[in-house]
Amino acid sequence: MRADLLALTTDALVTLANRGLVKRATRDLDDIPPVTSAEDGTVEAVFADGTRVVLPPGQGLDSASCTCGAPGVCRHRVGAVLAYQRDHAAAPAAEPATEVPAGWPGSVTDEDLKAQFGARTLTAARRVVSGGLTARVRRQAMTVETPSATVRFLVPGELGFVDCDARAEARDVLVVVAVWAFRQADAQAPADPDVTVELARSSDRPAAVAMASFAAAAGELLRTGVVSADEVLVATLRREQAACERANLRWPAAALAELVEQLTAYGTRSARHEPARVAELIAELHARHHSGARAPARVLGTDEPAETPLRQVRLVALGCRVGHEDGNDTAEIFLAHPGTETVLAVRHRWTPGTGSIGSRRLAGTTLAALAAGNVVSEAAVRSAGRVVRFGAGRLARTTVSPVGESWAGLPSPLRPSVTEALAQLTGLPPRVVRPRVAAELVRVVPVAEVRQVRYLAGAQRLNAIVADPGGAEATVSLAHRTAAPGALDALAEALAAEPVEVCGAIRRAGGGLVVEPFAVRTADGVVVPDLAAATGAVPPADGPVQPGRPAAAIEGALTLLAEAAHRGLTRLPPTFPARATPVAAALTRTGLTRCAEAVRAWGAAPADPTAWLRAEIRLLTANELH
Repeated sequence: MRADLLALTTDALVTLANRGLVKRATRDLDDIPPVTSAEDGTVEAVFADGTRVVLPPGQGLDSASCTCGAPGVCRHRVGAVLAYQRDHAAAPAAEPATEVPAGWPGSVTDEDLKAQFGARTLTAARRVVSGGLTARVRRQAMTVETPSATVRFLVPGELGFVDCDARAEARDVLVVVAVWAFRQADAQAPADPDVTVELARSSDRPAAVAMASFAAAAGELLRTGVVSADEVLVATLRREQAACERANLRWPAAALAELVEQLTAYGTRSARHEPARVAELIAELHARHHSGARAPARVLGTDEPAETPLRQVRLVALGCRVGHEDGNDTAEIFLAHPGTETVLAVRHRWTPGTGSIGSRRLAGTTLAALAAGNVVSEAAVRSAGRVVRFGAGRLARTTVSPVGESWAGLPSPLRPSVTEALAQLTGLPPRVVRPRVAAELVRVVPVAEVRQVRYLAGAQRLNAIVADPGGAEATVSLAHRTAAPGALDALAEALAAEPVEVCGAIRRAGGGLVVEPFAVRTADGVVVPDLAAATGAVPPADGPVQPGRPAAAIEGALTLLAEAAHRGLTRLPPTFPARATPVAAALTRTGLTRCAEAVRAWGAAPADPTAWLRAEIRLLTANELH
C-alpha cells in the first residue's frame, strides 16, 4: 500500500499543483483505467490517450515521470494519485501502512537527508545556517517558516511530499533546513506547539569586529551631536554599513542606512529629518550590539542574505499606504500570505505624473487593483525582510482578482480579536532589538460595531471606537497627510457603512489597542482610504483630546533626550541638564518610577553615553506599552 498517496488530501494536491489542475483531474477521473502497483511500491497509470505516469516510492509528484511532456506537476500526475485513491478506497482498515517515526520530521537523520537529497544539498544547507538563522516551527501545521520561505510537510513520514514556496533551485536546501529546525525545536521545547529556534551560528570574527566598530561610530555621533556631524562622520557610517552587509549583519546595516539618510536630510534641511528618530536609531545600534551575541539571527539579522524566488505564491491584499519622498510618489502595499501566517510588503515609487496615484501601474495592474485584490504570482521574489518584488519581464505570470471575502478566511494570527491582538503585542521583545521586517504588525481586526467617531481638529486626526464580536474595544486612528488628501473622508464613509473588518498596523496605547487603518471591508467591498478622493465626509470637529499622562510624560522625556543627542552630549549648554529634573518628576507622577530614575541618572552625568542610552532604551520600551 502507498500510504503516502492515500494521505494526500485535496488541499495538499492543490498546494502541490493548483486548484485548476485538481478540478480538471477530478472531472477526468472516470476516464482513467485502474492503476497498477509493483512490488516495490511503484504506481503506474496509463490514460485513455496513451499518456503514462509512473509514481516511484519515496518521491513527490514533481519527481514522477509523465509522457505528456508538461514541466512540473501536470493534470496526469494528479489524476494518477486520485485514481490510486479511488482504486483503494475500499481497502481494509487493518491493512498495514507505513509507520510514521516518532517526532517526525525532527527524527529524520542526516543520513536520511543525504539519501533523499544528496551530499551537495546538505553542504549547501550547512552554509545557509552557518551564518545564523531563525526559524519558526509550528508543529500542528507541520510548518517551518524561515526568513525567506516557508516549508510545509504534507504527508507525515514522507520527505517527498513537501510544499515549499521557493523555486526548485532552493527547495531541497530549505527542506533540509526545516528538518534541522524541527530537530532543534524537539530539543529546545518538545511540548510547545509553536517554537522559534535559532540554528547555530559558527564563530565569525569579521562579524564581531563589525559589531564593535558600528557601536563605536554610533557612540561618536552621540557624543558630538548631529549638528556637528560632518562629511567624515557620514562617510564613516557608510563604511560601517558596508562592513555590516559584508558580515551579513542585516538589521544593523539597515539601521545605519537609515541613520545616514537622517544625517543627509539634516544637511540638506529636508523635512524628512526627525531628531527623535535619530536618537532611536543610535539606541537601536547600541542595543543590537549589546544583545547580538546572545541571539545573532534575531537581533542582528544574520539570516539568509539573498532574496528567494518564490515558486508560486497566493497573496491577499490588505490595503496600502502612500507617501511622497524626494519628489517621488511612493506606495507600500501589504499582502497577507495565509500559508505562512505572515504579511509581506511591496514597495514602489514613481515620478510625479497626472491622474490619481491609484491609477499608477505596478505588476501589470493598477495600484488600486493590487491594494484590494487576490494576487497569484510565479514571478515574485521575497527578501528576508519580508519585502516582495515582482520580477521584471515576467509580469504576465502575475494575476490579480478582486479580494472579495478573502479576509474572512485568513488564519487567526493574522485576523485576531482585540484581546488576541493585545496578547500578540505583549509577547514581543522591544522594538530596538526586534527583526527589521516589513509589515510586522499589520493585522485584520473583525468589527461588530462602531461605537463612536470623532474628528480632532487640532491634531487633524479621525478617531473611532470599534468593538469586535466579543465586545472588546479598539481605537481606529488615522491622521491627515498631504499625500492622501481623501483618506479621512474615505475612512469616515467606510465607518458609517457598517464595516465588517478593518486592516492596519496595530499598537498599544493607553493600555488599549490602536489600529492605524490601511483598508476597511464593508458589505460593498474593500475601501483603501489612501487611494480615495476627498469628499468632505469627515464629521464636525469634536475638540482635541489631550494625550494620556503616561504618554505625554514619555514623549516629553524622549524629546529631551533627542535634543541632547542632536546637540551632542559633550557639547550641551551648562543649564541643559537641569531640564531633566521636571521631566523626571512628570514621569514619577504617572507611576513610571524606573524611567524617572534613568532620566535623573542621566541628568546627573549628562556627558555619559551609557546613562543616556539606558534612559533612551527604557523610555522607548515603556512607550510601546503605553
